[in-house]
Amino acid sequence: QVQLEESGGGLVQTGGSLRLSCAASGRTFSRYNMAWFRQAPGKEREFVAAIKRNGGSTYYADSVKGRFTITRDNAKDTVYLQMNSLIPEDTAVYSCAGDSSWRFPVVVVGSYNYWGQGTQVTVSS
Repeated sequence: QVQLEESGGGLVQTGGSLRLSCAASGRTFSRYNMAWFRQAPGKEREFVAAIKRNGGSTYYADSVKGRFTITRDNAKDTVYLQMNSLIPEDTAVYSCAGDSSWRFPVVVVGSYNYWGQGTQVTVSS
């Protein structure tokens, strides 16, 4: 089992930036493809970005492509989400997730084995 803990959320103005972190503990972090999802009030959880276990491939939702960057540091057991040019529509609880399968990319919520508790991101207009 792997435990995930997000940090780095907060309140930012439109056009600003935030960097989210997701620290893993437990089983070997490098065994998992990792992803970020988000859930806005009254909406379903949606895929944001994913990164392969070795960091060699990434995949983004169209809504964040060109603005968000997902990276990972397997030596630190951490995955990051750099968010630039934030807009109010990015307001949501952001959660990281781990997938132990060999499929990539995986955008379906139910395919991920492990989840963090989430961190709130609020973008003011």
